[in-house]
Amino acid sequence: MKELITEIIINASAERVWQVLTDFPAYQEWNPFIVNSSGKAIAGTRLTNQMKQGEKTTTFKPKLVKVEENRRLEWLGHLWVPGLFDGHHIFIIEELAPQQVKFVQQEKFSGLLRSLIMKQIAESTQAGFVAMNRALKEQAERQTIPAASS
Repeated sequence: MKELITEIIINASAERVWQVLTDFPAYQEWNPFIVNSSGKAIAGTRLTNQMKQGEKTTTFKPKLVKVEENRRLEWLGHLWVPGLFDGHHIFIIEELAPQQVKFVQQEKFSGLLRSLIMKQIAESTQAGFVAMNRALKEQAERQTIPAASS
């Protein structure tokens, strides 16, 4: 098993971060990694995601395996058929204070083609996680700061 993991501190409530993370249609407005997504945050359902890595865009349809409101979202995706190259993607929102969370994004990769594929995508996938984390932070914080009156 190969695992990628990233984390970032976000100055917003767990509820706000969850709201941004699970508003899948809005991904096209702010997310540089998963540039398009559709579906609902309901365990057992599938999302349709478009992921951008470099110049390539890939569509995948992971199944949501765990949905804990304001805390955790997990999905499981496969390349072609289960067991060849599987990705268990996990988002964790850990409340540090009322308006601050640690956001963790990780993926555990397994399957027969794991080593071969990870050699090709590990670096760009890690960079995609970091870019998405930063954009999520910006999006969640932007909407929690009251607008200055003029």
